[in-house]
Amino acid sequence: MKREYCGLVGISGHPEAARMAYFGLYALQHRGQESAGIVTWDGANLREQRGMGLVADVFNERHLGKELKGDTAIGHIRYSTTGASLLRNAQPFMVRFGDFRIAIGHNGNLVNAQALRRELEEQGSIFQTTMDSEVIVHLIARNLNGKGLEEAVALACSRIKGAFSLIILANNKLIALRDPLGFRPLSLGRMGDSYVIASETCAFDLLEAEHLRCIDPGEMVIIEDRCLTSRRFAEPAPTKSCIFELVYFARPDSLVFGTEVYSARKQMGELLAQEAPVDGDYIMPFPDSGMYAAVGYAQASGLPFELAMIRNHYIGRTFIQPSQDMRDFGVRVKLNPVRSLIKNKRLVIIEDSIVRGTTIRTRVKKLRELGAREIHMRVSCPPIRHPCYYGIDFSSKGELIAANHPVGDIARYIGLDSLHYLSIDGLLQATGRDVGYCLACFDGNYPVAVDGSCSKMCLEDKCCG
Repeated sequence: MKREYCGLVGISGHPEAARMAYFGLYALQHRGQESAGIVTWDGANLREQRGMGLVADVFNERHLGKELKGDTAIGHIRYSTTGASLLRNAQPFMVRFGDFRIAIGHNGNLVNAQALRRELEEQGSIFQTTMDSEVIVHLIARNLNGKGLEEAVALACSRIKGAFSLIILANNKLIALRDPLGFRPLSLGRMGDSYVIASETCAFDLLEAEHLRCIDPGEMVIIEDRCLTSRRFAEPAPTKSCIFELVYFARPDSLVFGTEVYSARKQMGELLAQEAPVDGDYIMPFPDSGMYAAVGYAQASGLPFELAMIRNHYIGRTFIQPSQDMRDFGVRVKLNPVRSLIKNKRLVIIEDSIVRGTTIRTRVKKLRELGAREIHMRVSCPPIRHPCYYGIDFSSKGELIAANHPVGDIARYIGLDSLHYLSIDGLLQATGRDVGYCLACFDGNYPVAVDGSCSKMCLEDKCCG
């Protein structure tokens, strides 16, 4: 199972900064449904509202209209990749240090967080959460003595390794930055004379903000009193942007890493049709993940496109669980087949990825029970054979089906007549460039070495710590 990780929003110089941050988070809700938070600067203090659940559940009119005062705000939505699912781990994370009130939001995962945490604890630091994001705050605080804020942030970032897009509110100053390899997206926009920061450009569309540009890897953007400055905190390096943003995570109406997500996913389907044509009655996705690649596959193959599985759009984060004998209820409640489209048909299912294969197996079993004559599956990314250490909650290597079984065995396990994955070359062609992406989950070539004291997951199936 893939889990969305985090989304970031920053607003500077707007009289309703909290409300704008709320709408920005609303647009980014797909990036995390576990918790949400907004912090504002009212001229003297930071004000916060954080809670577990969806954006619309965490905030109300009292928060946005009265309590979260100020013209500068940052917001964060989370699905934990490190740190337990607890309110104290909800972000933005706030601290007070000397004259500074600091709040920080983090998208990504640090591979040396545990080693840094042990080092800081030995030096007297006391941690309130289990998040690796708190490590960054302690490093900033330790460098603030005798140094300016930007220099303290730069020195802190020189110690951390892994994926980090950060948004920091320190009094009235808003700082946004990306790690030197640019794993996670972060963009700069403008509404009139106000600046906006967001993980994806779909947030700018909702706010009717102008998209100015992506924040560069290794760049720090500082916004204060409607004035923007930029500096580098790390030397330029070959980028390693997470290609799974384009495969799965980002909203299709966003620009990510300078690429239109919708077009890239459609192109993945078109190239998949070239690599693995199949004689079927129609093309179908399992909504919503395979939708856009399925459109491309159908158009390239000339086969009809059908929505033979219907998604229930009104499923909340939780629902009353049925008895044990209804063990597949959690899968069936989300998608239901159109029976008349299934019986005696040769189905070609387009999926964006297969992680463990258990959910897909249940869905394919249902299609067989309804009388499907043939079921072929085409996957719009290569086999996921290696865990991710940079912020995507892929299972350990032992749970990744493609890490332990050849394609033929996977097809038999799921119950398919045939299975084909898009090649790495095809995936790179679809994204419009052949360099600059992290492909570690496919090829095992990790651009940042994992700390030997253990990150969330290990290269082996056992913990090394």
